[in-house]
Amino acid sequence: MKVPLLDLKSQYQSIKEEILKVTEEIFESQYFILGPWVEALEKEIAGYCFSKHAVGVSSGTDALLISLMAADIGPQDTVITTPYTFFATAGSISRVGARPIFVDVDPDTYNISPEGLDNAIAAMTGKERARLRAVIPVHLYGQCADMDPILKIAAEYNLLVIEDAAQAVGAEYREKRAGSMGDFGCFSFFPSKNLGAFGDGGLVTTSSDDFYDKLRILRVHGAHPKYYHSLTGGNFRLDAIQAAIVSIKLKFLDSWTRARQENARKYRELFASSGLADVVRLPVEKENRHIYNQFVISLEEKRDELRLFLDDAGIGTEVYYPVPLHLQKCFSDLDHKKGDFPVAEHAALHSLALPVYPELSDDQQEYVVDKIKAFYGC
Repeated sequence: MKVPLLDLKSQYQSIKEEILKVTEEIFESQYFILGPWVEALEKEIAGYCFSKHAVGVSSGTDALLISLMAADIGPQDTVITTPYTFFATAGSISRVGARPIFVDVDPDTYNISPEGLDNAIAAMTGKERARLRAVIPVHLYGQCADMDPILKIAAEYNLLVIEDAAQAVGAEYREKRAGSMGDFGCFSFFPSKNLGAFGDGGLVTTSSDDFYDKLRILRVHGAHPKYYHSLTGGNFRLDAIQAAIVSIKLKFLDSWTRARQENARKYRELFASSGLADVVRLPVEKENRHIYNQFVISLEEKRDELRLFLDDAGIGTEVYYPVPLHLQKCFSDLDHKKGDFPVAEHAALHSLALPVYPELSDDQQEYVVDKIKAFYGC
């Protein structure tokens, strides 16, 4: 049996007619950059995320980058984030000339630890604190970070909050949607996301009128009006085709989310009767709307060997993320070493993502768990 990590072909077949219809309309219009399809998606996503404004951009990475630019964060500034996330989070901080400061993650959710955040800032000198401008919590794997204490700490130290919600569109924290709680919310429409385009795309949410205006100017090289540049921006525009495709998919997102949540429930049921309790640690669901962009288990031993075994059995898996950011070569100037962020390092060595996409069948899930049982001899 084949169980891919993600099955986008099945999803496409369910919406193919609508996709072909709207792309034909765009081809006939020859309106490919920004325009009415992008404006429509921005309104839809802003409403869906409980936010006042949304600005479509070229990728999730550029969503982070343009948010930092809109906040005037640059050289001499520092920004706190997690070492256990996709590279773009810290990479964007470096790209504006600022310095990332890492805080370890919570062992249950893998999201940034509010206690660690508070301790890190409290341990800073006055000079170091003066340079600190923002914190970027990541809503990893589709579950929101513990935002109330993070927002309280940010307010205490006058810090901006930039939510990295690339994996979490639709996730909720105490009846608030990801992307609506900080100053900016950054989303990715990379095809593998729960709400994916047919290429790169992203979006920034904000409830600030001033930030909204600035984001819109920055995404077109800082021009307002055209050819008159008040700011140095970039080419961060969202294509009309990608916006139209995401808009179609948004109509199905809640049903796809329920299917992901049901698959997560089935996994828990299967693992509960598998005899693997001493070997496999299941995701901890703390918030009221975990959307399961990924279903990530933790294995006490032989993670890499299991992955090879599952691959041979036709089961797709992924390791998010094998090298924490503080140990990446490009951040060697930060002078971190192994052991500095032990929870993130443990997650990097022991976590494994299993297929959880909406179209996954019961038989496929049973096959996945049976193969894990076979590997560990249970």
